Amino acid sequence: MSALHALASPAGAAALIAVAGCVQASLGTALMSRFRWRERRVPMAPTLPPVTVLKPLHGDEPLLEEALESFCTQDYPRMQIVFGVQDAGDPAIAIVRRLRERHPGLEIDLVVDPAGHGVNRKIGNLINMLPKARHDILIISDSDIHVAPDYLRHVVDALSRPGVGLVTTLYAGLPATRSLPRLLAACQINHNFLPGVMLSRYLGRQDCLGATMALRREMLDAVGGLQALAPHIADDAMLGRLVRERRQHIAIASCMTWTTVGEASFGDVLTHELRWGRTVKTLEPAGYAASAVQLPLFWAAVAVLCQPHARWTWAVFLAVWAARAICAFFMDRMLAQRSMVPLLLLPVRDWLSAAIMAGSVTGSRVAWRGQTMHLAPHSVITPPSRPVVRSD
Repeated sequence: MSALHALASPAGAAALIAVAGCVQASLGTALMSRFRWRERRVPMAPTLPPVTVLKPLHGDEPLLEEALESFCTQDYPRMQIVFGVQDAGDPAIAIVRRLRERHPGLEIDLVVDPAGHGVNRKIGNLINMLPKARHDILIISDSDIHVAPDYLRHVVDALSRPGVGLVTTLYAGLPATRSLPRLLAACQINHNFLPGVMLSRYLGRQDCLGATMALRREMLDAVGGLQALAPHIADDAMLGRLVRERRQHIAIASCMTWTTVGEASFGDVLTHELRWGRTVKTLEPAGYAASAVQLPLFWAAVAVLCQPHARWTWAVFLAVWAARAICAFFMDRMLAQRSMVPLLLLPVRDWLSAAIMAGSVTGSRVAWRGQTMHLAPHSVITPPSRPVVRSD
């Protein structure tokens, strides 16, 4: 078969997509390298305004105490941390008490309030916590986020730039242990999600990522307050949209954060990623479909399946695996991940991601924090007729 005929075949089309995926991964890795280089410059502003960090909690997650401790050891002159739970029996309360004992000079407040404010329990928790916030700069961060000591300096520096209404941060996956489900879940974040975010940002997109949502109180009030986010499961994406509608920029702080990957089983991985996939598909259907190019080993394997006896399809598969492994290797080194196991799992990871995408297209039902909900356009969430609520 001639090269032209090969490219015109289904196997050829799949191979071309695989090559495009390798190009995308390479560009994303290069952009991440540039980002990490810039991160070395720690802002040394003459004056640093006081900030309030809002940390909604829900149960004792893997590495929770380590993640919260990283916020209590910030190199920042004045900050307040408000923790919030909605259940007086939540085991996270004991962790907050230990943090208070270890950091007696730090302003730490704890809000225990079961009041609900819509279907999104995280936002409901934040609504209960907000009256305790003493400062005008608000930094909302998920409970499973780990940060470096200069995190707040980077975030406040980005928020001080003209025209910036919201600051977010990149995040990488930090496996709680070296179990296979957690390594696979971290692989999705570090090798697929991050390069894609870097490239989309370079091309002009301004998305808000839930690892950090930093803004001034006046901006939060201008977009309708936290109440405007309560009906949405993708509260970060909705906040970003509301800020952009006010012609304000979303900046990425020049620092890295890490999210705990704590899924204990393959079932947990599938549930989490299916929720994420269905949410993104509902918000950005075209963009979600285009993200299939981020699975080059899946497409290279499809080429092999289309023409299993052709040597060139196998050559493409091995070349794509090598290219993906090189990108993943350098990405892991930039993110301080030392395990070589994910490099061997790349084909499995791409096929799993393809299955997640197929499952995301065929349904709108998601499980989130003990609730089963339905997604509607613009990420609105509605409870099913018989909500499933987990008892902590």
